[in-house]
Amino acid sequence: MTKMSYTSSDGIARITLDDGKMNVMNWEFFTELNDCLDQALSDGSRVLVFTGRPGVFSAGLDLKLLPTQSFEEQLRFQWTFAETMLRVYLFPLPTIAAYAGHAVAGGAILSYACDRYMAGDGSFIIQINEVANKMMLPTWITLICRSSIPPQFWKEALLHARAYSPREAFEKGIVDDLVAEGDDVLEAVGRTAAELMRLDGKAYAATKSCLRRDEAAHAMDVFDKELAGWLIQIP
Repeated sequence: MTKMSYTSSDGIARITLDDGKMNVMNWEFFTELNDCLDQALSDGSRVLVFTGRPGVFSAGLDLKLLPTQSFEEQLRFQWTFAETMLRVYLFPLPTIAAYAGHAVAGGAILSYACDRYMAGDGSFIIQINEVANKMMLPTWITLICRSSIPPQFWKEALLHARAYSPREAFEKGIVDDLVAEGDDVLEAVGRTAAELMRLDGKAYAATKSCLRRDEAAHAMDVFDKELAGWLIQIP
């Protein structure tokens, strides 16, 4: 793999995003991520952790790739993006995003798709910046973001593209756990994973599905219309 690595030990699977740069999301990224998700299930893992190299989780979609795509390729790429992020959102295992680094656009969406979000304190940015970059936020993205962002901050975080430091995001309830600057985030995540592993796995998976599957299905039902309408408007 060139975009990420996968390890599993003591029931905890770990996906580490690290392409040596900004961990941008492209076709290869989504293929590798889905392969890792398959592996976590086949390993019988009980908790799945997403992390990144120090300083960077992900800057989101590969903006150099997007202008090179035809209309049909853009539709297929955006559909793959949606399906992959919603797969994480609906994943039957407890999922944790845990890192000290920047998480922008798709990187923030992937973090919000997890059941627990742990961020290392520091001079990092957490931001859904699509509207600031003249891009629409479709229903499936707002669904994932609204599951993590408290309602009173939906406007500033999504419509106004507000950028947060990890501490600001923690104080607003967007980040669940703030790890002190310089401390080992993965050491902290081990304690949280141990807590989640004490829950019944089958009950957890079934309850998560009941909480999320219908809204996720609706989001994908309307996505084609939303996306096609948006792409047609782009000159």
